[in-house]
Formats: sequence, C-alpha cells, structure tokens
Amino acid sequence: MPHTAAATVVPQPSPARPPLSPYFDIIPGPDGQDRMVVAVDGIALLRLVLINKGTAFTRDERTALGLDGLLPPQVNDLELQVARAYRGYCGEPTRLAKYQFLRGLQERQEILFYALLERHLEEMLPVVYTPTVGEAVQKFSALYQNPRGLSLSPENIDRADDILARYPLNDVRMIVATDSSAILGIGDQGWGGLAIPIGKLALYTSGGGVSPFHTMPVALDVGTDRDDLLADPLYLGTRRRRLSGAEYVDFVERFVRAVARRWPRAVIQWEDLAKDTAFTVLESFRGQHPSFNDDIQGTGAVALAGLTSATRLVGRPLRDQVFVVHGAGAGGIGVASMIARGLVADGLTWEQARARLFVLDSRGLLVDDRPLDDYKRQFAQPRERIAAWGVGGSPDLLATITHGGATALLGLSGSAGAFTEDVVRAVARNTPRPIIFPLSNPTSNAEATPADVWAWTDGTALVAAGSPFAPVPLGDGLRPVPQGNNAFVFPGLGGGAIACGATRITDGMVMAASRAVSDYTATHHPDALFPPVSELPAVSRCVAEAVITAALRDDVAEAAASASTPSALAAAHAWQPRYLPVVRR
Repeated sequence: MPHTAAATVVPQPSPARPPLSPYFDIIPGPDGQDRMVVAVDGIALLRLVLINKGTAFTRDERTALGLDGLLPPQVNDLELQVARAYRGYCGEPTRLAKYQFLRGLQERQEILFYALLERHLEEMLPVVYTPTVGEAVQKFSALYQNPRGLSLSPENIDRADDILARYPLNDVRMIVATDSSAILGIGDQGWGGLAIPIGKLALYTSGGGVSPFHTMPVALDVGTDRDDLLADPLYLGTRRRRLSGAEYVDFVERFVRAVARRWPRAVIQWEDLAKDTAFTVLESFRGQHPSFNDDIQGTGAVALAGLTSATRLVGRPLRDQVFVVHGAGAGGIGVASMIARGLVADGLTWEQARARLFVLDSRGLLVDDRPLDDYKRQFAQPRERIAAWGVGGSPDLLATITHGGATALLGLSGSAGAFTEDVVRAVARNTPRPIIFPLSNPTSNAEATPADVWAWTDGTALVAAGSPFAPVPLGDGLRPVPQGNNAFVFPGLGGGAIACGATRITDGMVMAASRAVSDYTATHHPDALFPPVSELPAVSRCVAEAVITAALRDDVAEAAASASTPSALAAAHAWQPRYLPVVRR
C-alpha cells in the first residue's frame, strides 16, 4: 500500500513484538527513520509525557494531530527548550524546590527532562538522587502531584497479574522496587519510598542509556510501623503495620511471579529493603528471576572499585591491607562480601581473607561467641583470634582498629560522626596512607567529613564519601572529594543484563562491574579514586560491556547475545533523548 503524507502515515508494529504501549509505538518510516506513531491526538496527546514534545511539535504535526491552537505559535527545537527549562531550574530557591521542578518537568515532557538532565548531570545528580531525594522521600505524600510507576499493597496484590497487564508500557525491561523499610539512613518511609526507584531509574536512563520506554518504578507498600505516618491525614500509603515473616515473603513472591509471567526477562533491582529481609529476598529470588540488590551488591561493587584504586595509588596490593567495615546492615555486609571476593581474587584463601576483614555492628566487633543474625555470621572473628587483644566482649571501633592493625576504614553505619579524631588517627598510625571511606548516605549521616579526615591525617588519607561534598581547602588549593556513588555501578550492571538478555545476575557479573569502574578510573584518571560524576555515561558503557562479557562467560546470556560483541550490544541498547516525528495511527 503506498504511504500518504508524513503526518498521516499509518505504519504497523513488527509482528515480532507488541507496540511499546497501547497509546504509542516507535516504527521505522518509509525513509528508514524512526517515527512515533500515536493512537490519540489533541489535548490527550499533550498529556502523554513520554511523547509530548510541547512547543517542539512542528506546524504540520500540530495540524495533523489536532494540536493547532493548543500550543504557543512559536516552534522551538529541543535545545531551546532545554535552555528555557534550565533557566527555570536555576531560578528555584532550594534543592527541594529544584527537585520538584524536575519532577514536574518529567511529568509533562519526559524526553525534555532527560535531555536537561543529560546536559547537567553532575549538577543535578545531588537533586534527583542523594542527598535531596532523602528529603523528597520524607515529604513525598505532601508533595504528591502526579502518578508514576506501580504501587502494590496487601489490598491489591491478589490482582497483580491484572494490574501488570494494564500497565501502559508493554515491554518493561528494568524494574526498581522498594518496600521503603530502610531508605538511605532515614529508615522506614512507607509509601514515600517510591521516590527512590523514580530517582534510580532517572539515572538508569541519563547515566546508563536505558530507554524510559522500558522502565518501571515499583512501591511494594507492605505498610509502615511509623505511628506519625499512620496518623498523618496527608499520608498516601497503606494504613497498616508492616507485613513480616512468611506473609511478607509471600507478598514479594506474588510480585515476582507476576513480573515473571508478564516480562520474563525484566531485571528487578531491589532497593532499600531492611537488613532482615534484604538478604532473604535476594537469595530467595535471584535464582528464579534476573535480580540484584543495589544496597548489598551495588554498594559492595563500588566500594571495592574505590579500594582497588586506593591500593594502586599507595602501591600496596589489596591482599596486604587490613579492612574495618563499620556497619553490618545490607550495605556493610555487601561491602564486606565484595572485599572478601576481591582478596580471594588477589590470591588469598577465604580464611586468610576473613582474617584481614573486621566487621562491626552497633554492639561492636562481630565475634563468633555472641548472638548474631545468620547474614553476619560469615564475618564473625573467632574468639581465639582476638584473644591476644586483651579486650573482652565485643571490641569497639577504636580497639578493633588499634589491635587489628587496620589500614582501611569504611563506614556504612548511618551514624554521623562515628569516625572521631581518635579513630581516624588510629588508622593513620598503622599506615602512612590511610584509606578512609565514610560512605553512609545522605550527607548528614556520613561518619566523618572529608575536611576533618584530611585535617586529622595531615592530608595523607585517601578519602571517598558516599554523598557529594564540596571541595575542601587544603594547602594552596581545593581538593575535590571523590564520590563512591552506586550510580557508577547499577546503571551499567542492569543495562548490561538487559542488553544480553541475562537470565540471572551472577556474582561474576557484579565483580566484573566493580573491576570495570576501577579499570576506567585507572585509564582515564590515574591519580583518582573514582571518576567524576560527569563521566557517568562513559563509565556505565564500560560497566555494561564488562557485565555482558561476564554473562556470556557464566552462560546466563540469551543465545543471540553471543552473535554480537559486548561493545556492539551495549551500543545497540543505548538510548538518547531526542524527538521523533509524530504521526497518527
């Protein structure tokens, strides 16, 4: 059938796949160029945020799509829209106001939102992600304006299959799901934790090139134990106490099974689950569905990448360091696990690695003769190993550093100020170049400020923080603070898994992601611990390629992936924010 004028072309989706949405699809036109085919026009079209071009609709499109008179007369291109949006962003007085500005833009014109974020990523990362997102989570119900993503609760989990079937995107490939029980360092936030998956997926797209047409944020609203939220008339979540035990696991299993039936290869990233459930959920479902826990595996991978860079800078291998991890929640145990794997990869046995790795919780050093949760037990020190210290019970942080001979100290406790001057100086007495990583988020929960660490070590410490800090005056200039941000890992890890159709996220894929970050740093910034956040897209591409290579090696990639190179696969799945011609179906 011959094609008519561009504004009235009616291409059809490939029989090999469903349309992206009941409302729109992307189809090659007669000239071979992609175009957006829509099932609605007029004001309804302007409400579809993923395809709304606003003032960028051409005059022909406005006439053909019933937009004539609904938009200002001038036609603007994407660059002019970005400039206008950036001016509005800069005019907002606070970080939370800037967050709301960006969220509002995302709910009006999503392509424009990503174009703006891509061009100002380093500046806007602390707004769409930590630390500002922490404040947004706490006020999420009061700030609520537009629906986004999926909210499942005990009230509707029985209808999960029907709810997913009606989701407006047909080809979901990346899901970030949270039960909001352990948000950053601020704990149980109920339904408001949905802001975290929204922010993480913004980084998947702007930093990792994952198309927003294939993503879905999910709130697993299993309730809250916060009396103030339950009593707040503005609170939008389920008004009940949190599910726990077998009821909780059954709820999560229903969600996973529904996802597996609707989107069998969609990767699930578990986010901000409490430590008593994070390990259970990860181990229960990672073999059933491609999934990983960013707090456990992502944090561990980025911490190991920073430590690998640090050992390169001090000229002393990983296997010769002694590590203290302060904090034994999901993040702390995840970091300890990755350090142990790194030590084994560097030539030590598991027992030798454990002897160089000390983990503390809120009660002190993990020791095998004290009551411990199962997930902590693998890192408990035998009592006989520390008997010579002459310290009874569970040694505290200072005693562990002093007697254990720690050369590297990592904070994942969420306890602001835990790295006191005595603690930091104790590490410095064990090595001329102490490695100090206060990684707790948000910034207010960091175990120490970089300025204090450098002051207490005469500037000799290798420091990285989990959240952004301003450069620190040191000597005759300013020293930037490296950021050990999970964003260096998870967009490439998830994106690589999507690109190769991984059936599982293996430990080898997570280790490959960590090595890719440290290798990128060594190649492009040999004097740094981490690359600058502005290079996140380039880092994510390297991580994705390494993850694809590992998936092929571990035999968890779909067969078709082996017919292409990891580089070509990663490039083929890299999405860029640009407007397409829009035609009516």
